[in-house]
Amino acid sequence: MLELIAQFCGGVGVFLIGMTLMTDSLKGIAGGTLKTWLTKFTRTPLKATGSGIGLTVLLHSSTATILATIGFVSAGVLSFSQAIGVVIGANIGTTSTAWLVALLGMKFSIATFAMPLIGIGAIIKLLIKGRIGLLGFAIAGFGLMFYGIDLLQVAMQGVSAQVDLSIFGYDTLAAKLLLVLIGTIMTVLLQSSTAAITTTLAALASGAIDLEQSLLLVIGQNIGSVSIILLSVIGASINAKRTAAANVIFNLVSAVLAFVVLLPLFMWLAQYEGQWGSVDDVILVAAFHTAFSSFGALFVLPYIDRLQALINRFLPSNEPEILSYLDQASFTVPELAINSAQHVVYATLGHIFDLLHDALQNGVLPLEVQLQQLDEIIVQLERYLDNIPVPDNAQDRQRLIALLRIMVYVRVLRSDLENIRYVVLIRTLPFVQQIALDYMHIVDCHYKSIQQHQRIEDIKSLNTQLNNLKKWQTQHRDQSRQEIMQYATTHHMSAATSLELLAAQRWLERLIAHSKRLANVLDENAGMEPLLEDDIS
Repeated sequence: MLELIAQFCGGVGVFLIGMTLMTDSLKGIAGGTLKTWLTKFTRTPLKATGSGIGLTVLLHSSTATILATIGFVSAGVLSFSQAIGVVIGANIGTTSTAWLVALLGMKFSIATFAMPLIGIGAIIKLLIKGRIGLLGFAIAGFGLMFYGIDLLQVAMQGVSAQVDLSIFGYDTLAAKLLLVLIGTIMTVLLQSSTAAITTTLAALASGAIDLEQSLLLVIGQNIGSVSIILLSVIGASINAKRTAAANVIFNLVSAVLAFVVLLPLFMWLAQYEGQWGSVDDVILVAAFHTAFSSFGALFVLPYIDRLQALINRFLPSNEPEILSYLDQASFTVPELAINSAQHVVYATLGHIFDLLHDALQNGVLPLEVQLQQLDEIIVQLERYLDNIPVPDNAQDRQRLIALLRIMVYVRVLRSDLENIRYVVLIRTLPFVQQIALDYMHIVDCHYKSIQQHQRIEDIKSLNTQLNNLKKWQTQHRDQSRQEIMQYATTHHMSAATSLELLAAQRWLERLIAHSKRLANVLDENAGMEPLLEDDIS
């Protein structure tokens, strides 16, 4: 018996390793395709659902698709309603693996074919780098998946011979619910609904369980799949939690419908299948798995807007809205995490410039609570950037380094706000006030355009005009100081007040210098980072 348990555990482990290896490799091969696909094909609920199906079939993992979706919602690429459609599609798409296992893995022993795939894939990875190398890992992962299935089949045949599983009956409602609970626990323990369903198919093919037991287990395994998503959003943003909640609600609704409607229907089909041709029970379970999620989609899709409103009502946001983009679930895909951080970095700079605009243009100084909120955003942003895994992709590493450089000037400009009280004095000096207004005009005209239209030309123009203003200010520094001293003398100001006026002029000079250096960094990044135009939002 210990040998059977060891073989069962080994089979599950090999299957999970193979599936993870294949999924991660396919994600690496896809690269920016995930973002392109989801942004282009999620305009309507049906298109979003289709995108979720397609990506999950491609990646062989609904969890990977859903986590990517959470990341895109956090990065502002997808709306919450679009994400709901993708989540529904991901749950349908994940049933493709059950069909693959049912049609191939349970029909004959493919260990003979799986082993060469593992070897070929490993050789490709060792000899070739880049995406072709990742394809080798994907092939090896595919082989490991089916080798694991072969081990599970052998283990389950031994279980059926030595263990009587008929004690888990289904004569009463309580017995049926117990099987559903067992299926849920299987997924929670294995952290993969696909692995749990594959185990069920292996048990059914070996005769260890019968058809109705397997259908009840599949219902529970679909419910248990939400545990993986729930664990991934612990401590994450409100948008991540809302997307996870949508996944939970969809799976629960689908489970109830499957238990009440589909289970009796499929058992009736199994009893009368002789009238229209014999169908293998394993195929019936795969069909049930697909019908399970598809039926739920038909029920939920017409009510996406109401579902969104319900979730927003029970999961309100209690933090600055911009922090919702900093979603820890995005760390599994560094590209998404960088997108999220980039959005917040540029928005934070915009917030700083808005505070400067109100002060220099309108004479309205920021409130202490506004500065505290800004500090909170910066602290959370720096913490988020520190925790982003170093990407394997060279371009993503470059983007991350660029963000870290920009963050230096976010901090510098925030420190400039500490002395923003000098604006009051600046507004009493017409010649200095004009420089301040020129500075704000340059920033207002360019930075908003950079945020909205993402044109590299705007960044270069901002850098050029701030550089010209800085040069002019440097050339006329002595003249400005003389005019300040003359102004102080004419108005009979004290020496202390004169020094304060000079300090205000130096503060404005530093502010322009810091903004110019920031613009220079933005310009350098724009020149070496082609993705900047698409990623700022």
